[in-house]
Amino acid sequence: MLNTKQIQQCIIWACENEVSAPKPGNVNCFSGGHNMEVQDFINSAHAIAPVLAQPNINVGDMILQAITATRTVVNCNTNLGIVLLFAPLCRAMQNCHTFEQLPEELAKILQNLTVDDAEKCYQAIRLAEAGGLGKYEQQDINRLPTVTLREAMALAQNRDSIAAQYLNNYHEIFHLGLPNLVAAINCGESVEWASAFAYLMLLSHIPDSLIHRKHGLECAQRVMEQAKSISGKVINNNRLSEFESDISQWDNTLKQEAINPGTSADLTAATLLIYAFEQALC
Repeated sequence: MLNTKQIQQCIIWACENEVSAPKPGNVNCFSGGHNMEVQDFINSAHAIAPVLAQPNINVGDMILQAITATRTVVNCNTNLGIVLLFAPLCRAMQNCHTFEQLPEELAKILQNLTVDDAEKCYQAIRLAEAGGLGKYEQQDINRLPTVTLREAMALAQNRDSIAAQYLNNYHEIFHLGLPNLVAAINCGESVEWASAFAYLMLLSHIPDSLIHRKHGLECAQRVMEQAKSISGKVINNNRLSEFESDISQWDNTLKQEAINPGTSADLTAATLLIYAFEQALC
């Protein structure tokens, strides 16, 4: 079982490697973007790690406290999606003696989320000032929720990939992100390039929710097809680093068009956290 310090270290490691990875369209080792820089994400990681590693705290409080801590170090939304994904994982990991227990423990956490968790999560989302959420008749983010957090996520799952993870027990992260991250590392890639490969595979299979919200489904699907085109070049050896010029060029193009595949980046961060947990338990 991991102790509080080990969970903190896993959180920071995952966040630092995610933001360092050359993920096209995101703040990364090539350049900042969307009025944010690498250091903003690193500062945010160090702010949330002690919060998310706390024992015996419910998921809603964990999310709200983490976003509150983030706003003390940055004045922008660096990590709402990361926090939403990390909180149940960290809570579940506190109950695990082996890595194999994580999916089952995660399912228990997600199934037992409460209305209070939803209230705290809604507060956190408003505090983070997440963009492009829109207004909805059922359980709108600007009203007091009357359902559990998982039930609220169920209402959003078709328009938000992070919400969907709360319903499918992080299926895309466990079965798409993690295997591709491990495959790339096993082929000799650095963690940063392996992270970018996992990101590319996630982006090529799921239309990015943030792009969908801000630019429309057609744009999200176009970016997904571009990701498929690049991933098709590396599928035989998993070595994305051999196509650095293509990645850098696409990164510049996306940033010039203000297109940010931010949800795919959040899913990648969660992939890295799960990998860090697995390594720490070995």
